[in-house]
Amino acid sequence: MDSRLAQFAALSQKDKAPAYLSLVSETLARQDQSLIATDLHTLVETVAQDGGIVVGRQVLSELVRNLSTGSISDHALRKRVVEDTLATLQPRIVSYEEQVNSLCFQLADLLEAEEEWSEAARVLMGISSRSLTDGEKFRVNIRIVRLLLEDEDSVQAETYYNRAASLSNSTSDRETQLQFKLCQARISDYARKFLEAATRYHELSWLAEIDEEERKEILSAAVTCAVLAPAGPNRSRVLASLYRDERSADLPTYNILSKMFLDHILRPAEIKTFEARLRPHQLAKIAISSNDQLASTIDDDDSTEPSTSTRRGPSTVLDRAVMEHNLLASSKIYNNITFRGLGALLDLTPGAAETMARKMIEQGRLKGSIDQVDKLIWFDAGREEDDAQGKAGGLGDVEQTNEDTGAPYTKRWDMQIRMTAANVETIVQHLTEKGLILAAATA
Repeated sequence: MDSRLAQFAALSQKDKAPAYLSLVSETLARQDQSLIATDLHTLVETVAQDGGIVVGRQVLSELVRNLSTGSISDHALRKRVVEDTLATLQPRIVSYEEQVNSLCFQLADLLEAEEEWSEAARVLMGISSRSLTDGEKFRVNIRIVRLLLEDEDSVQAETYYNRAASLSNSTSDRETQLQFKLCQARISDYARKFLEAATRYHELSWLAEIDEEERKEILSAAVTCAVLAPAGPNRSRVLASLYRDERSADLPTYNILSKMFLDHILRPAEIKTFEARLRPHQLAKIAISSNDQLASTIDDDDSTEPSTSTRRGPSTVLDRAVMEHNLLASSKIYNNITFRGLGALLDLTPGAAETMARKMIEQGRLKGSIDQVDKLIWFDAGREEDDAQGKAGGLGDVEQTNEDTGAPYTKRWDMQIRMTAANVETIVQHLTEKGLILAAATA
């Protein structure tokens, strides 16, 4: 190799290009590939230093083309050649920008095949964007986001997602746009914006361009995010939409979805089963603020009934979601509940249970009021949740005319009387139709 390169050095600039190109083809065509890496390193170094920019670009472009078409079949050898060529050209990257970019794409493909996600992303980050179009920049940034998310690096992934978002209108390619939308959903998921993530996942699960098995996984991710979302009317709408989706019945998470939609209280065994399916970022620990810690230390003065729990608040995202759901479900069952009773239900101290209820009432996610003198939480009998679920299923608004009888508890009492009277009347009608009332009178 050295002797032939010495001969080529004496050639004129016009004759050097064909000579180097023939040497590249000859080297790659060898049956014995043991010395290919060493010889190509010597060739690239010589061309880059003494061949001139014009000749160098021609020769390197030919080498890059041959590498991309599989002239070297051995994966490890091809990776070694690409890495070595990149290292040789690094000091002259300005002169050979196009060739370096092509080699970076090839190296990223090789690393991705080895499931070295972060390394592949770092290689793509080093690509010079000066020679790329906006559409190509968009695709590169989306690919970096996907690779970083595979290694759970959501912080850096969000940075490149924001760069991609500013270029989202630069291409109309359907596949790239779908990848971008999936990245949107996953970034929201990792950022713990579970309600937004659930909505995006559910929208994607309907797209026919995506493989059916993958759509099922996306739908499952939508259910998981909906379960982890903060309890309230907005989550109820998403839960209603997922519950009424026929495909949800085949998911392993359908049991917990149905219980949340129907406002049933969740039990520890059900939570454990669901927890086993969560990803690490969905099991993140939650830090309790100093104000909440102080508020949770306030306990009932009744020493004859010591608190059954010493927990001062939820410890994980799932913990918080389940506690808020159970609190919302209890508001459908009880008119009021003591701090101690709610604490026993949520496995919290009375003070921590009051703090959670207070936050949900402040944020408009729970309708009720707190009586700190009697240590009671009063739940309003509003139907905001039911209305949200009904509208989500496409039932529309139902206009109801309610008689204004004064206080809310009077209204509730009147409604119960109406329902009882209506039920009694229905029973009497059935008995009359079957002749049972007449028989009883005759007897």
